Amino acid sequence: IGTPAASTVTGILRRNGIELGTSGGGAQPFIRFEHAAPNDLWQMDFKGHVALRCGRLHPLTVLDDHSRFSVALSACADQTTATVKARLVTAFRRYGLPWRIATDNGPPWGDGGRNDFTLLTVWLIETGIAVSHSRPCHPQTLGKDERFHRSLKAEALQGPPFADLAKAQDAFDQWRHVYNAQRPHDALDGGVPLDRYWASLRPYRETVEPFEYAKGDLIRRVQQHGFVSILGRTMRLCRAFTGKSVA
Repeated sequence: IGTPAASTVTGILRRNGIELGTSGGGAQPFIRFEHAAPNDLWQMDFKGHVALRCGRLHPLTVLDDHSRFSVALSACADQTTATVKARLVTAFRRYGLPWRIATDNGPPWGDGGRNDFTLLTVWLIETGIAVSHSRPCHPQTLGKDERFHRSLKAEALQGPPFADLAKAQDAFDQWRHVYNAQRPHDALDGGVPLDRYWASLRPYRETVEPFEYAKGDLIRRVQQHGFVSILGRTMRLCRAFTGKSVA
């Protein structure tokens, strides 16, 4: 089967509500995509790590896809599941739950592209949030957050190293306020992210509620190392599900 003509692809995209834009200089067309409403999708990533006067700083960023609103900008000491979960809980309590969170394939939300399920992503799913991962070696999937990182680096991380995490967080809080509420954004027609963002109507529940499976589903409790037994056979799922009941 041959490659479809560009006009055919363009027609299909337009029938599905996706318009193509072009940049100057004869560049190839590109697709501008944006979720329709706040909290449809959040993008999440770490902005690498930078030096403190003593130790390392790991900036955690969470950005709303529709509005470019910075939901969280946290000065973290590490990139562990416990650290990310604590920062997300703070954001959920303040802004409610998104429908989906997109991440790359690195820990703690990925396993290098080999496995989409980690302790963190299983917790997010139990909380009621879908999780998606970018294709390996395709950072453009999280393009809005990558662009946010460029601004963060240029405007908040270029000075001398922060004394400690508390000083870094103070600087992040001040910069985040300017980014969200004061600085015009080209992609928002000169508006600011706060103009287009509102909190989710889905409240965060402090306790994870058990899944309600359909009548007739075969329910199995996942044993150590991710194994389950079903119909006389042993199958391996994923260690992240250990202790969970699955259908």
